[in-house]
Amino acid sequence: MSTERLIYLPLGGAGEIGMNCYVYGYGKPGEERLIVVDMGVAFPDMDGTPGVDLIIPDISWLRENRNRIEAVIVTHAHEDHVGAVGHTFEALGAPIYARAFTANIARHKLKEYGVEGKAVRTVSPWPETVKLGPFTLGFLPISHSIPESSGLVIDSPAGRVIHTGDFKLDTTPLVGEPWDPELWREVSKDGVKALICDSTNVFSPEPGRSEASIGKNVEELIAGAENMVVATTFASNVARVKTLAQAGERAGRSICLMGRAMRRMIEAAVETGVLSDFPKVINTEDAGSIPRENLMLLVTGSQGERRAASAQLARGKFHGIELKEGDLFLFSSKTIPGNERGVIRIINQLSEKGVDVIDNSNDYHVSGHANRPDLETMQDVVQPQIVVPMHGEHRHLREHVKLSEAKGRAGVLAVNGMMIDLTGNAPKVAEYIETGRTYLDGSVQIGALDGIVRDRIRMALNGHVIVTVILDEDDEPLGEPWCELMGLAEQGRSNAPLVDVLEEDLSQFMGRAGDKTLTDDDKLEEGLRRVTRQTCMNEIGKKPEVTVVVSRLS
Repeated sequence: MSTERLIYLPLGGAGEIGMNCYVYGYGKPGEERLIVVDMGVAFPDMDGTPGVDLIIPDISWLRENRNRIEAVIVTHAHEDHVGAVGHTFEALGAPIYARAFTANIARHKLKEYGVEGKAVRTVSPWPETVKLGPFTLGFLPISHSIPESSGLVIDSPAGRVIHTGDFKLDTTPLVGEPWDPELWREVSKDGVKALICDSTNVFSPEPGRSEASIGKNVEELIAGAENMVVATTFASNVARVKTLAQAGERAGRSICLMGRAMRRMIEAAVETGVLSDFPKVINTEDAGSIPRENLMLLVTGSQGERRAASAQLARGKFHGIELKEGDLFLFSSKTIPGNERGVIRIINQLSEKGVDVIDNSNDYHVSGHANRPDLETMQDVVQPQIVVPMHGEHRHLREHVKLSEAKGRAGVLAVNGMMIDLTGNAPKVAEYIETGRTYLDGSVQIGALDGIVRDRIRMALNGHVIVTVILDEDDEPLGEPWCELMGLAEQGRSNAPLVDVLEEDLSQFMGRAGDKTLTDDDKLEEGLRRVTRQTCMNEIGKKPEVTVVVSRLS
């Protein structure tokens, strides 16, 4: 009897939306050869991760086992799947495999870290395969909201696994390959042990709509606009950007792309041959000289990002262009849960300018993910023995398990850190791996449990006080303690300056302190911190963060 096993281990993207990272392994327990599927990022918010630039998976387990990693595979070029390849390449050192468009994006990310493009290897779609240790892997074309998305056919001695990646069943995607059920049926005909499947839209009851279904609505909207038109969508949705640009061109408008991410995606699509007939565009420098009624801007920032083109246009001028009353602003996108506040802020700023805004309209947007009937169709085509939901919050995964079991298949709810043994006829939990998040904070990576972001949140909520005391050679106070306040009210209940009240209470504490306290820095700091927090609580109802500086003259 073989002691080798086939494992599946999500490290990101299972129990959350974003930061996708999935591991497959085959071999003896603890010695499996590994492939990593996707290495994505999540985006911070001011409430929970203030000041953080990006969130990436905690790859501690992968780093400890880097000598077992055969490769990193990237299914498509969305940031939540490819965004962390540059941040983690040095730690893992494994080659990266992707299709041409995704490889183009990955190479640019690695270039930012001084890594040569040879680290990324381009693979053609199925039936081409690559041998990676005990695995044979192929990229299976599937439609999504970005070109060249792929499911993965992963063969091992324990059977065939199909990893869908992000997908929708679109037979007319405009850019990229259409859904080909016969191809998927062909690769599944000899049996599929497990289908690892996108769960994002499991609660959406209607079949998904095609990208081609919105073209007419977009054309009519732009043709009827009297003043300048601005449209925003996901920069990576090349098909949507093309639809918008063509509609603008047919309405006699000059097209201008604003935002580095959008220009980069269109360039990559053209460079790799994905896009061949994109309308001619003008430079941002020339846009200001075009009559407003003849201009259409395609801009980044559909999710309310503060530094993106949409937000800057909403606040004021951007590249010399200013929105005015009667202009039209179209959100050809869906607001991702958690981003509502930023989007609403932009809409209100635009409203104050008199700009007409269209947002969250199904007439001008379709989802890039499979709805519930489409998930059922995928199962009917693939006929897997086991279904393992991924890419979704816990509620999505749980509902997807219910759907699978209702169709008579074994479903497994596997969240980040849960290693699943897929070897036998019934999946089982093999072990649990500690997982978490790593924050890119400026130019360094910090752990979620390091306390840095926690302290930042505490300072944001409660303010900060710096207390400084000086003691002479005999451990006697030299002068009075003094305070510096940040983020605190200047005056409290005593109707006196807060800093004066604090310094008086701290001076009294120093006068009462005995030798045991004055000669022990830890005790002295603790006492000063306690008095500061209590005085602030009494005066302004806040217990701030306190930094105590004790200087001793020798």
